[in-house]
Amino acid sequence: MLPRRRTSWLQLGWIIGFLMLGTWGMSLAGVLFWERRDNARPASAIVVLGAAQYVGHPSPVLRARLDHAIDLYRRGMAPRIIFTGGFGDRDTTSEAAVGQRYAIDHGVPPRVILIENSGRTTSESLQHVAALMDAEPSRDVILVSDPFHMLRLSILARRYGMTPYASPTRTSPISLSRRESWKYALAESIKVPIAFLLERRE
Repeated sequence: MLPRRRTSWLQLGWIIGFLMLGTWGMSLAGVLFWERRDNARPASAIVVLGAAQYVGHPSPVLRARLDHAIDLYRRGMAPRIIFTGGFGDRDTTSEAAVGQRYAIDHGVPPRVILIENSGRTTSESLQHVAALMDAEPSRDVILVSDPFHMLRLSILARRYGMTPYASPTRTSPISLSRRESWKYALAESIKVPIAFLLERRE
């Protein structure tokens, strides 16, 4: 028989393991559930999360997000668009600036566009967006990104005092590839509990 102390530690290890596995399973289920939701409704601003750009041109992933945001704007869902996304290594322009230029080229008036290009992470970007929203009549925002991103974005937006409405793009190369969708969903299922714990703590 195993000594009592060793048995107790083994049982504790199993309990912790089951709790971690259960937390991860619920997180993954949440990510997959939020992927399928689009609850866009009239808001003060459309917030577009950045993605890669190549020498001033949006990557296919970023272009899908931009097209979706422009469509929402044309439908009258919000009077303003906020583009986020900073500078990559050796970049001379930011993801947000590329989004701004693309939107203007597609008929969006420059006066309705704001950019946030100083955030280095998703959390920092949304924190800075929240500061920009201080000048708006309300803090309701439509969040535009890939489907896998929606749950964590909503948690972080609430953390910074905004009321989020998720509206994922369905035309991104990530969305169109089952393998890529699962890869990103699994990665998000690990990030979501961390975001949730931070949101609860602050």
